[in-house]
Formats: sequence, structure tokens, C-alpha cells
Amino acid sequence: MYDVTVVGAGIVGLATARELLLRHPRLRVAVLDKEGAPGKHQTGHNSGVIHSGIYYAPGSLKARLCIEGRRELWSYCRSKGIECRPVGKLIVALTEDELPRLNVLWERGIANGIEGLSMLDGAGLRDREAHCAGIRAIFSPATGIVDYGAVASALAEDVRAMQGEILPDHPVTAVAQTGERLEIRTARGAINSRALIGCAGLYADRLAQMTGGNRDPKIVPFRGDYLILKPESRHLIKGNIYPVPDPAFPFLGAHFTPRMNGDVWLGPNAVLAFAREGYTFGTVNSADVFETLTYPGLIRLALKYPAIAAGELYRDLFRSAYVDRLRKYIPELRNEDVLPGPSGVRAQAMNADGTLVDDFVFEGSGRVMHVRNAPSPAATASLAIGAHIVTRASQQFGL
Repeated sequence: MYDVTVVGAGIVGLATARELLLRHPRLRVAVLDKEGAPGKHQTGHNSGVIHSGIYYAPGSLKARLCIEGRRELWSYCRSKGIECRPVGKLIVALTEDELPRLNVLWERGIANGIEGLSMLDGAGLRDREAHCAGIRAIFSPATGIVDYGAVASALAEDVRAMQGEILPDHPVTAVAQTGERLEIRTARGAINSRALIGCAGLYADRLAQMTGGNRDPKIVPFRGDYLILKPESRHLIKGNIYPVPDPAFPFLGAHFTPRMNGDVWLGPNAVLAFAREGYTFGTVNSADVFETLTYPGLIRLALKYPAIAAGELYRDLFRSAYVDRLRKYIPELRNEDVLPGPSGVRAQAMNADGTLVDDFVFEGSGRVMHVRNAPSPAATASLAIGAHIVTRASQQFGL
């Protein structure tokens, strides 16, 4: 019998298990995961950016936990000898029309207390990124890069060192509650636990429904494909280069990201995935497709943004169109400078009215708690998210 079982061995689940054991070292804690090793989905498929927290509404969970988590992450990586680099980020306005939105970000950054922000004119922008177009930019020196797979591995080692158990190849199929005991049924047999914390990412809504939770918000998977700069073209990019977010589009837009191994990723785009683990265009799960396409929220979203959705799909199918979009920021970029890169799937929570859930969402009652929405910047915020969950769980579960 475990005291607390965490479902999901991504970076948030591992950070939560670690925090549980730090605060309550006598607890018997297990982490279940459907895969053979931790961090196989969102943790292992993201861009590796350590976000500063500039984008998020002051006072929101995303703003607070991103900023706290970012500071904790830098400290944690130093303590574990995990290399991370403060390469900084430019958020670039190309036209006068984008300047009001850039100014909104500046005001948010100041309100959130983001360290070292500066507003650059075109000349100052090109002092930092010689090949980048744009008329003005915010520079955020608090933004960095790291290998989140390495962070997840270190967190898993911490959990094991404190006598927590990580049980791979344990996909959860059902949850039954009898008195003070939860029976968590998996493909490898049943696990008995006094409490459950769901950190199931792409399957967060399904796990919540197993424990009597609401259908909404629903996880709708969006695939993001990256391109990679060829080695001989890496001189075009020094640090992170991001567009000014478009309020008519719910994602940050394609950007330029240096990686810890020396690669430079370009992207991602955002297209509807045909499976919750649909990392390629041809990966189709008919049950996932039916569930997604019949969800009222997706229908309403598609009707609201048909041109944007069509444009994203077109650029996904035609690489030259994708490069044309990126060339607005790096005019020297050519089709022959890039190679196909990896993909990720974003576990985006959506409401039935078609709105995308913007903030982190944690919910549950009794002996159960779930992370219902934790997309980017969840990796940056993971240590702070873990602390937030454990504070709530300690009260809710009476730990």
C-alpha cells in the first residue's frame, strides 16, 4: 500500500514526487508511467527553453510559478552539474502594427519583475542578432536553454534516492475507490494507494474521468513540427528569437531556438494532431480522431480561426512556405539551409465553448488531485508546480 501514487513520470510528475518526499520523507510514494522510461512525451519533445515569465498575466499561476520555477531550476541545475546557458531571448516586432502588442509584453514583464529587461531599437536588435530583421525588440537576459531530459533524469534519481519507486510500463486502465483505499488498475496489475495525484499530460482528462472528474476541460492535441538549421548555417542565430504573439492565435508562433547540443531549431508550427501521440503527420489513432473532431469546443475553435488553421496546415505540408514565414525574421534564410526536425505534441486543455485554457489548472477532491492543464511553461515551472501541488495535497490529503 502506497501513501501517494503519482500518475505520470514527466517532469511535473517527477518534481511532484520529489517534493512529496522532501517534505514527508516517511511517505511511501510511487510514480506510475505508461512508458518504459520517464519523460518520453512533452518533457522529451520540447524546445528546451527556460522561460523568463514575461508572457503571462500578472497574478496568474503561470506567471508566479514560471518565475519561481525558473529561479529554482537554475539553482537545481547548478547543484546537479546539469549544464544550462543564459542565451537570452529577443521578442521581435517586424512592423509598426506590432508595437502596441510589444509594449503590452513590456508592461507585463515589468509587472512580473522579470530581471534585466531592455527595449531595443532596430540597431540595438542587430547588435545582438546581426542577421535578424525587425524595428524594435524586447531583450530578456533571464531566458536560457537546458536539456529537460537531463533534468527529468536527475529528478528521477532524487525520487529513488529518497526511497520513492518509479514503476515504468504501468499504463493506468481504471481507478476504483473503496473507503480509504484507491485501487489503481494497470496493465501490470493493481496498485493500492491512499491518495492519487494525476500528472498525466496528454491523458490528463481521461485519467480525471476515471476518478469521477468532469469531461471538461478536454485535452486536444496539437502537433508542432520543427526544422533544424544545417551546421553551416548556424551562424545566423545566436540566442532565442521569438515573434510578438498574435492575440488571434493561441500559441507563441514559430521561433528560433539554440539547443544544448549545438543544433538550432526553427518552429514549431501548430496543427491538429491525429493522435494524442501523433508525432508525425501520418500517425492516426481513429478513436483519438473521433473524440477530438466530435468535441464541440474544437468545432467552435475551428469556426473562429479558419484562416489561421488553414495557414498552419499549408506550412506543415509545404516546407518552402514554412521557411518563407521564418524568413521574415532572418531574411538570409534559404530553403536549402534547413532540414526536417523533430516534433512534439502539446497537451492543450480546451473548454466546450472553444476557448483554450490559458492558465495552469489543478483540481480534485477527497483523495484525488489532478493537473488538468500544464502546457508551456510547465517544464520551466516544474519545481514550483511540484511545490504548489504538494502544498495543496498536504492539506487535502491530511499528510
